[in-house]
Amino acid sequence: MKHLVLVRHAKSSWKDPETEDHERPLSKRGEHDAPFMAKIFRDKKMDVDLMVSSTAVRALATAREFARKLDIKKGKILRVSELYLVDPEDIMDYIRNLDDDYKTVMLFGHNPGFTTVANTLGNEPIDNIPTCGIVSIDFPVHSWKDAEKGIGIVRFKEFPKMYFKDAED
Repeated sequence: MKHLVLVRHAKSSWKDPETEDHERPLSKRGEHDAPFMAKIFRDKKMDVDLMVSSTAVRALATAREFARKLDIKKGKILRVSELYLVDPEDIMDYIRNLDDDYKTVMLFGHNPGFTTVANTLGNEPIDNIPTCGIVSIDFPVHSWKDAEKGIGIVRFKEFPKMYFKDAED
């Protein structure tokens, strides 16, 4: 069994319109939601073998909050430029090429790619993974290369708006 956890980055700041997209930090809302959602995930008691993040500042900041709550050293987060605003098929290729020694992998990245990947691989339709949303998908396979369309089983979905009425997309 393989377990994939997709985490969309927490809400980013648009305070400075001059900031390049890749360099946008978390907003105050994102700084609030990331540790809260990391605690929600920690309470699921899943052992994480590998954390992989887009190189974007907002994705990496989100991954660091999760690592902190999970007692994983932030230096253990693999930074991968291939997860920054790429085609969903590229994300799926990345997943299929993961080392089979990893049982549970967390990816931190962006929409629309993450929502498309969740809908392609999982058995449950998801309209949109909101900022700091978490989708966990189980695959009844022994190798990541066998993680194919529709065979994944959505174990859980956790979104900030499930806990905060004023949470945004």
